[in-house]
Amino acid sequence: MANMNMPMDVVNDLFLRLPATTLLRCRVLSKPCCSLIDSPDFIASHLKRTLETAEHLMILLQSPQLLRTVYLDAPNKLSDVEHPLQTGGVTEVFGSVNGVIGLTNSPLDLALFNPSTRKIHRLPIASIDFPEHSISRENVFYGLGYDSVSDDYKVVRIIQCNDEGDEGDESFGYALEIKVFSLKSNQWKRIRVNFEVQILFIYFYYDLLHRRGNGVLASNSLHWILPRTGGHTAFNTIIRFDLASDNLGVLNFPQDLYCEDDMDIGVLDGCLCLMCYSESSHVDVWILREYQGKWSKFITVPKPETVVSFEFVRPMIYSKDRSKILLELNNGKLVWFDLESKSFEALEIKGCEGPCNAEIVVSSLVFGM
Repeated sequence: MANMNMPMDVVNDLFLRLPATTLLRCRVLSKPCCSLIDSPDFIASHLKRTLETAEHLMILLQSPQLLRTVYLDAPNKLSDVEHPLQTGGVTEVFGSVNGVIGLTNSPLDLALFNPSTRKIHRLPIASIDFPEHSISRENVFYGLGYDSVSDDYKVVRIIQCNDEGDEGDESFGYALEIKVFSLKSNQWKRIRVNFEVQILFIYFYYDLLHRRGNGVLASNSLHWILPRTGGHTAFNTIIRFDLASDNLGVLNFPQDLYCEDDMDIGVLDGCLCLMCYSESSHVDVWILREYQGKWSKFITVPKPETVVSFEFVRPMIYSKDRSKILLELNNGKLVWFDLESKSFEALEIKGCEGPCNAEIVVSSLVFGM
């Protein structure tokens, strides 16, 4: 590269168009190339362009013992992803943002990981106030987000105790602990929960669907749905964690869905979505196009003939011409849903056998080398 006497501004423009995995190999071309690729300004510019163009998008596939990636536009090239958090158990993925994913083996063993660069940041242990026997996986919720205000990556951990407190206990129900981790400070801090949110956790009515416990990122906030189940609460609710202020609050919910009994939450193109399941025959998807604005019904997804029932439906991403939406159905089945014809087309990934949970991950150099 150096012998070609190519101006570095041309090299910079060329490199911005390449995926992160290719750029890692380009570091050995010359010292100037290595310095350019490793510079914070280039890493930020590369991420900005990737997000704007939606190029080099990957699907991260998670099976019980393995992580793999495949580019969305090249589903025949599956790559295994090894990471230092691997154990004999199951490592779960609890979010993806800017090419970084959240990994956990337990509430005490968490990490941030870039599958493109293979760089991992293990989070310091955040102790739990409750006895081990009073905690179950169904009552531990995670969220991964990027705070654009402070340029910081944050992890939220919410734990609800199984043991009901004494009548005189200030928690007036099942104790709740919320902590947030800041990558900038590399520290956890406890979040005080106001009455508006605390009262929602009096009873164990949180009926955990597949990955419902993972926070959904939109408008610089993480969101979880608290569905009405078991007769303990009257209405469905969305709680939101503002990444800039570290405050936990409640987001408005569409009145038409207050009393629906089978709900889930997701995000599409940066907008929050609500999935309303109707007797396993179809799913209505509602969308919040303007944050804190009014919810509107977006699409109705009929049950494909190849699916016995809807257990889990999640919109993931638009096609490049925005005529289709990639959906994840049930145990990791990926299909393109045509918005006009309402037809389905399976996304076949060569070498992927069995159920795999999926996440969209951008190719980025975040965490550098």
